[in-house]
Amino acid sequence: MGVRLVGISGSLRRHSYNAGLLRAAREAMPEGHELTIHTIAGVPLYNGDVEAAEGIPAAVAVLKDAVAEADGLLLVTPEYNNGVPGVFKNAIDWMSRPASDIPRVFGGKPVALIGASPGNFGTILSQNGWLPTLRTLGAELWSGQKLMVPGAGQAFDGEGNLIDDAVRVRLGRFVAGFVASL
Repeated sequence: MGVRLVGISGSLRRHSYNAGLLRAAREAMPEGHELTIHTIAGVPLYNGDVEAAEGIPAAVAVLKDAVAEADGLLLVTPEYNNGVPGVFKNAIDWMSRPASDIPRVFGGKPVALIGASPGNFGTILSQNGWLPTLRTLGAELWSGQKLMVPGAGQAFDGEGNLIDDAVRVRLGRFVAGFVASL
């Protein structure tokens, strides 16, 4: 088996542009390599009291183990109010608990960021917003290419499927570049 990536979309919406972009990234993977999609659905709001009383929630444990075992992580981030979506940041915050697990899950982990937004600037602010968090966690941001999809309402159909061939070509180059860097 070649490179094994884990991909996570930061949106919970059923017909999310970003979930559709993640599915298209899986389809674009070079032959012999794998992208497994995981979800943040089921991750509760972080609460230290819950962590102390009940430990790590099952949905979080699944994400942590998947990321720890993968060769790289693809974060597909929406942009809400010019920043990182709270629900997505919450999932990553949970994945950093307990702090002693950070090196196992994120330490030196190659991470690539992509995203789609209805606005004109794609997800540039959200992608930039992830940088302090990824740096703090010790992840290695892959900066070989950028992929932001502006005007997502025209690039995706009503069910969140990518229909823009030019974006599909760019996505294929992005994914191949990330895989080749690993």
